[in-house]
Amino acid sequence: MKQVFINLAVNDVDKSMEFYNQLGFTNNPQFSDAQSKCMVWSETIFVMMMTHEKFKTFTKKPIADTKSNIAGIFALSVDSVEQMNEIVENGLKAGGAEPTPMTDYGFMQSRSIEDYDGHTWEVFFMDMSKLPKE
Repeated sequence: MKQVFINLAVNDVDKSMEFYNQLGFTNNPQFSDAQSKCMVWSETIFVMMMTHEKFKTFTKKPIADTKSNIAGIFALSVDSVEQMNEIVENGLKAGGAEPTPMTDYGFMQSRSIEDYDGHTWEVFFMDMSKLPKE
């Protein structure tokens, strides 16, 4: 089975874990400790949140200040527009920010949410039956 692990440097792993819980992720304690938390989105998608100190053990590059610079946009598909809205609204209630308004492409709707450290997530619903025919 192929899996995706997204590694993020965060300032407070416990606070970040609670934020991601509000988005619908669950914690896997088997891969979590005081310096990192493994958050599960699905059977194949995981987010590893690490203190800056632990994150630095994996790279020699400086850690980006994601509050003022974009380092990447991570996209998560969901099953409905309602689920997309629920996830983003829960993130806003938990202290996240919505950096851009909802985008509607007809066949796809998306919203963005930033966590406490400025990591940007795009949550989207796509209805392939509405994809424009060429």
